[in-house]
Amino acid sequence: MRHTLSIVVENHYGELARIVGLFSARGYNIESLTVAETLDPSLSCVTLVTSGDDRTIEHIVKQVSKLVRVLHVADLTGSAHIERELALINVRTESHTALQTVLSLVANDHCSVTEVMEDGLIIEATGEWKEINTLVNKLAPFGIRHIVRTGTVAVSKHPGEEVMNLVGTVAKSGEPVIEKAKPLAAN
Repeated sequence: MRHTLSIVVENHYGELARIVGLFSARGYNIESLTVAETLDPSLSCVTLVTSGDDRTIEHIVKQVSKLVRVLHVADLTGSAHIERELALINVRTESHTALQTVLSLVANDHCSVTEVMEDGLIIEATGEWKEINTLVNKLAPFGIRHIVRTGTVAVSKHPGEEVMNLVGTVAKSGEPVIEKAKPLAAN
């Protein structure tokens, strides 16, 4: 069964390598992996998708939790959460009929066209993993020249207080939650 893990980790060099190494050393496959800073730049949130039975996933969660700089691990699969993935798909549309059919698919699947070329389109699709796979299967007969996918990101609908405190969502009144970008120095 497919499981989505959310891992809050200290934002230090090598932390992602430690998590990936743990999976590799134990023969577990990582299907999707995304990482980004939280509102607190000293922490990152790792969203990791893997497969296994409940016992295997429980073992993975315990092993990841033991890593020194891992602060929180949750298997979101059984809880209320939202998952999304972004895909950019370069598809052929060499005939007018193909173009119209692909545009119809794009409209029906709530995608957008990000680039129009003489013989094709680049489509931006955002949705659940299954929805992206379904769209790819619909576009495949036209000829997909290239596809890139971000991997799954996920957020709990009801994060616990511990997680909210860790990732900086409980801001003190009047303080900015995210630092403003600093202007580049002139040369």
